[in-house]
Amino acid sequence: MNQQLDFKLPEIYRENTKAAVKSALEMYCFYLLTVPEDHLPKVTATFSLIPPAFSNQFHSSTEQATINRVDQELAKKKHIELVLRGVNRLNKMEREIIYKCYLEDEGVFDYELYNELGMSERRYYRLKARIFYKLAFILRIEVYKSEEHS
Repeated sequence: MNQQLDFKLPEIYRENTKAAVKSALEMYCFYLLTVPEDHLPKVTATFSLIPPAFSNQFHSSTEQATINRVDQELAKKKHIELVLRGVNRLNKMEREIIYKCYLEDEGVFDYELYNELGMSERRYYRLKARIFYKLAFILRIEVYKSEEHS
């Protein structure tokens, strides 16, 4: 007997997914400004002869503030690396579009870029939409429609 699996792929919210990708790219640019690579704290193992206490309690607010700061810096660094790896997985033209539109200090307008690349406006916007989907899936930030909205 030949049985076929019946399943539906979830629908994606186009605008919300596009907004999520734009937000990730904006955060990337902001984090690059606020977290210079050479100033990131280095996480190293520390050794102590005192047995660790397995509670989430810390003895001082200074320790907690320092740990929170390091956690924030690590989260920023992780986001920078994630977006960089994601953009680098795109093909050359796709990377160029994302870089020039969103990652350069002075981004260019869409009409300038599609003229520079020698492509039609329609083709450019179709390609750009596809790039957003690819990045959303690479970065795992796609936004799905829930069953309630169907």
